[in-house]
Amino acid sequence: MEETITYVGLDVHKKSIAVAVADGGMAGEVRYLGMIDNMTKALDRLTARLERPGRVVRFCYEAGPCGYGVYRHLQGRGYACMVVAPSLIPRRPGERVKTDRRDAAMLARLLRAGELTAVWVPDADHEAMRDLVRTRAAAMRSRRRARQQLSGFLLRHGRVHSGKNWTLAHRRWLSTVRFEHPAQQIVLQDLIDAVDDADARCARLVAQIEELLPNWSMAPVVEALQGMRGIALIVAVTLVAEVGDLGRFDNPRQLMAYLGLVPSEHSSGPRVRRGAITKAGNGEARRVLIEGAWTYRLQARVSRRLLDRLQGLPKPVRDIAWKAQVRLCARHRRLSAAGKPQPLVTAAIAREMLGFAWAIARHVQPRPTN
Repeated sequence: MEETITYVGLDVHKKSIAVAVADGGMAGEVRYLGMIDNMTKALDRLTARLERPGRVVRFCYEAGPCGYGVYRHLQGRGYACMVVAPSLIPRRPGERVKTDRRDAAMLARLLRAGELTAVWVPDADHEAMRDLVRTRAAAMRSRRRARQQLSGFLLRHGRVHSGKNWTLAHRRWLSTVRFEHPAQQIVLQDLIDAVDDADARCARLVAQIEELLPNWSMAPVVEALQGMRGIALIVAVTLVAEVGDLGRFDNPRQLMAYLGLVPSEHSSGPRVRRGAITKAGNGEARRVLIEGAWTYRLQARVSRRLLDRLQGLPKPVRDIAWKAQVRLCARHRRLSAAGKPQPLVTAAIAREMLGFAWAIARHVQPRPTN
């Protein structure tokens, strides 16, 4: 018996899911089936309704705040399901009407046409580790805001520290600052306490990452990546948590484009015009790579910290890390001597760093998940 394919578009919300179905064949009918509750029992009733002998049912929905629960439930029931990248969904120019019904029908139609791009879906353990890494990044942003509020308050009242901020000497200086009005002294102490609390929160989260990392399936990849200059624990964990296994890409150019580190282009006819990097994909992974790329402005050398991270790594990984350091330090000097702007130089170094990270990931396999 010849199998027929039914394509199902789901517009997923917190409490409800809009469902549309597209029959096989490009001229097949697209039907709206209505709304169901965002519950596993409702999904089971939907799949039972769509099941027929000789029929294959395929689902899709947009990635969003509702996570991957629908995907994992359908996959566990044996159905093919795609989580779609919202930014890569083709849209008609001038379209101004948006409803749940239209969105579900559009997803079903585009799934049938093969025009949708799937996002990578992590397993439950990987997602949990990624949540921890993202929480640490949010804590760092909160700490930065707390420090800015304290510095702004002091500057507004003419209290300026002559040395470097957020050092032990700066903390001692803060304890000597006095205001005549008791309300301002209370504000000062409250802002100092907020900074201390933010520091403690960041330290707790880093300690939790260090504690849980050895039990993570991606721990071997994280340890190997730390052999590179500019990629210490937090950078390596963030990169792997956000991207997953770097070795799943066929070549490093795909990985560079995935993280938006390739130049944008608007060429027509004989004219070739390239612009800034596309900034597509995961911004957090791109940010930590850009920060790590600044370390290559110095000469190539193995510092004490880097030497400690290199201990126990396979020789091919150490060779790739040293090759990356020699090449990227020289490239940074060359681009800087040519008068290129430093942000452009750093983006170029980060792009090549990602290529070497991909090469290292190809030599180290993640541990099998249970």
